[in-house]
Amino acid sequence: MTSARLAVDIGGTFTDFALEVGNERFSRKVLTTPSAPEQGVLAGIEQILTEARLRPADLDLIIHGTTLATNAIIERKGAKTALLVTRGFRDAIEMAYEHRFEQYDIFMDKPAPLVPRHLRLAVPERIDATGRIIEPLDESALADLIPVLRKEAVISVALGYLHSYANPVHELRSRDILREIAPDIAVTLSSEVCPEIREYERWSTACANAYVQPVMARYLKLLEDALIARGFAGPLFLITSAGGLTTVDIARRLPIRLVESGPAGGAILASHLARQLGHDHILSFDMGGTTAKICLIDDGAPHFSRSFEVARQYRFLKGSGIPIRVPVIEMVEIGAGGGSIAYVDNLARIQVGPESAGSEPGPACYKRGGQLATVTDANVSLGRIQVDRFAGGKMQLDPDASAKAIDASVGAFLKLDITRAALGVTEVVEENMANAARVHAVERGKDLSSRCMIAFGGAAPIHAARLAEKLDISTVIVPSGAGVGSAFGFLLAPIAYEVVRTRYTPLDATFDFAALNQLRAGMRLEAEAVVRLGAPLAPLTEAWTSSMRYRGQGHELLVTIPDDDLDATSVTELERLFVADYEAQFGRRIPGLDVEILGWSLRLATEAAPIVRRPAPPPDQAARAAGSVDVVDPLTGRLQKTDLYIRTRLAPGSMLDGPALIVEDETTTLVTGNFTAAIDAFGSIVMTRKR
Repeated sequence: MTSARLAVDIGGTFTDFALEVGNERFSRKVLTTPSAPEQGVLAGIEQILTEARLRPADLDLIIHGTTLATNAIIERKGAKTALLVTRGFRDAIEMAYEHRFEQYDIFMDKPAPLVPRHLRLAVPERIDATGRIIEPLDESALADLIPVLRKEAVISVALGYLHSYANPVHELRSRDILREIAPDIAVTLSSEVCPEIREYERWSTACANAYVQPVMARYLKLLEDALIARGFAGPLFLITSAGGLTTVDIARRLPIRLVESGPAGGAILASHLARQLGHDHILSFDMGGTTAKICLIDDGAPHFSRSFEVARQYRFLKGSGIPIRVPVIEMVEIGAGGGSIAYVDNLARIQVGPESAGSEPGPACYKRGGQLATVTDANVSLGRIQVDRFAGGKMQLDPDASAKAIDASVGAFLKLDITRAALGVTEVVEENMANAARVHAVERGKDLSSRCMIAFGGAAPIHAARLAEKLDISTVIVPSGAGVGSAFGFLLAPIAYEVVRTRYTPLDATFDFAALNQLRAGMRLEAEAVVRLGAPLAPLTEAWTSSMRYRGQGHELLVTIPDDDLDATSVTELERLFVADYEAQFGRRIPGLDVEILGWSLRLATEAAPIVRRPAPPPDQAARAAGSVDVVDPLTGRLQKTDLYIRTRLAPGSMLDGPALIVEDETTTLVTGNFTAAIDAFGSIVMTRKR
């Protein structure tokens, strides 16, 4: 029988589905059901399987990504959580880095910890940085905290003891005691979630994991039980923030590794297309109903990191969010989606997001009770979204409701007509995204203007051309199936797991390569045990990195290193790799300073999806428009006749001049007057800036 693989991506507004049955592809979008996300998933599965004439039992596997964990943290709708911490350190989680991310704003607000102070409880115990027990765990004092947890209705606990990464014995014993006395309380160990130095990041990550664990565990059980009841018998995989697949059991225990799972699928898709099309430097642009995600891809691979921030609150500045230290594809995510709410602030400025109308009630034009203006309403008012073709005509929009909301939320305050007010909303959200991309590139020492943009997600193709103009990017690619791009990216993801260990290692005469090889062998066994749960016989690839720095520095660079066993000659090679990376990022090297390693990490994965050889370029032909519509020109603010094209009728080689709209079931591509567009051999829309 032909293989059938289904990918599901829950977003804040829509849940996307991508189904591959042999060489056939099907896609679908349904509104997310926030109060019971599994209902939207099951409804969408039923619809897409009906279209493909399949049953749940015919599916070989399901790959699932979700923003539930992210949204729970951003919206502060997770479980009531307590942090049990080494006596004397209960405020470390709030002291954070002891610095201000904005020096000159006296009204600056730092993000509040997920666990309030009265739920941060001290436990007598102490272990030093070498793993030596200084003060034994006071088990009776720990047991005495159970009534406090009961009184406060705590349902999840994070254990954060000092230096537990070096010796987790006290956290392990505390977990056993809690399970014995209070088995209904979920327990997260900081030594398991993030076995690394720096207690603030480790405890912040543990708190975040504990905060979302009951929410995710409940959802995954409901979904798994419902799928089994419908006859699905294959494996269910979850996509992680690092772009790999993991099992449901790991996802239940470590849901914090799923925080950026949806955006990771988009980065995988963009990386695959970059290799397929031969582009070395890519800006991946993913815009859905709630957020926009921007990722830099070089040499066919995204940048990976060991840390990121959730819910940056202040102009996208580093330090204004909640730090999470898990393997992740490096990107910036902002509250700028189709459902982002527009308003006028006290300084008479148009602001957009981060609050979103989501799917309930949704934008005003959805006719589901929404009254506030959103980016989608602005696009409807500007003619960019054709109300009779939205979602392939399956969902009728109300342009009058959009106009009324735009006028009430923006126009009336600024004395602007509806067109000018709507254009102001789209310009602000596009400038927000451009600014986020600039900040992200500057933080990484990267250039944007030389990059090619790959745009996907339900809203990205509408805004991609204008965003490219603001960033001085000349080429924009909108792939086939762009409206559900992250879901198609899931189908390309390998089964993967990453293990990290803190092990201080100077690159000098004390370099103990035998002990380090033993450490690495243990890490490899741990990672393989997880990966083999989903891929018992598949060939695996290793990727090793080290956290390295010049001696005396406060922070490290993540340096890719060979996967060969270490020997006496490795010191020179490791130092060379670090210096090369340091010089590439900071433009200089520091002679005479020793180099040291603080940590080691291994990513073990099944092999990446094969790259299809690029077909011969199709012959050029003029595209035939299906008609013309009135769309507001973003540069002049005036209505102009704009050709309308149906994407499914555009054969490879079709060429057209902007301004134009290219519509399909899951999205619309706006080709501005500064671009031409062509359909390449893979069916992608390639927009090229006019000279």
